[in-house]
Amino acid sequence: MSASGVLARKAAVLQALGFRRAVDPEERSEVVPAAGGRSKVTCVRPSMGTLVSVTGVHASSDRVQTAAGLAFEEMDRIVALLNRYDSASAVSCLNTDGAIRGAPPELTTVLGRALSHHAASGGAFDPTVQPVVDFLRDGGEGGPALDHVASLVGAERVRVDGRAVRFAEPGMGITLDGIAKGWVVDRMADVLAAQGLEHFLINAGGDIRAQGAREDGEPWRVGVQDPAGRGRLPDVVALSGMAVATSGGYEIYFDAERTRHHIVTPRTGTSPLHMQSASVIAPTAADADALATSLLVLDPGAGLSLIESLPGCACLLVDRDGRSLRSTRWRGALANSPSSAGSP
Repeated sequence: MSASGVLARKAAVLQALGFRRAVDPEERSEVVPAAGGRSKVTCVRPSMGTLVSVTGVHASSDRVQTAAGLAFEEMDRIVALLNRYDSASAVSCLNTDGAIRGAPPELTTVLGRALSHHAASGGAFDPTVQPVVDFLRDGGEGGPALDHVASLVGAERVRVDGRAVRFAEPGMGITLDGIAKGWVVDRMADVLAAQGLEHFLINAGGDIRAQGAREDGEPWRVGVQDPAGRGRLPDVVALSGMAVATSGGYEIYFDAERTRHHIVTPRTGTSPLHMQSASVIAPTAADADALATSLLVLDPGAGLSLIESLPGCACLLVDRDGRSLRSTRWRGALANSPSSAGSP
């Protein structure tokens, strides 16, 4: 039996004896009465390096909490498969061995979506930047060493044949960080809908999926994070039946000068500095997630053109000088009163 299996068996024995797992202090639930005999329920759990919240509006608060619990279980299941920092995950096995047979369908599905975004973005989105990201994280700088790890980047050298995945070159690796969190949010939304919830919002550290309406019958309002951290919201959008995600180099820096961060330009191995952040509205959180990453790499004109070509998509770009650039459909998504925005 594996180590995880042994731990699970011990946990089951302890629970049978009456022991209960200590609750993480960041895990919480809140129930607020709403109009029409309904309740607004918010459940929060830590995962994927952030706090993930599920907010639902329903006549039964128990229904929302049960559905949220099932959605969190689905989240945990998928994260265990796609987390490259877990040596037992399918992604880690692929990165270590350079190939994997019988890959879980979740891996091949998300990887397939990532490769589609690679093609659509002209290579700006590339899941094979993992060697460069790790190199920068470990303090690596420019020169021949960076040139070498950058030469390992190229999604066109990932071979997918059914459930078999392999790299064409030794030393390659993938990170699905630019799309997996959004895909997890989409799967959580599927669980909530299957449980009969029609009005909910999922927020996984800025990857947001909204369905239906708030407790007052209005669309969910989502504030776009200020990349400069000045405490103001560049915009507030009204969201229903859609998703929004924001990506920015300001999130994680690898050097004191803030010239190297976790977003990488695939062809050079360097971090793009011409954009502070990109926010994208799309039909799914996975698409919004991947497109937001792509727009940080592309120049603003190319990014806006890409978004305008995609049905149901819109974007807000903030360049290095703090100027905001909005696509045509983004203006139509703006809420009437940005000052009224707050946490959903």
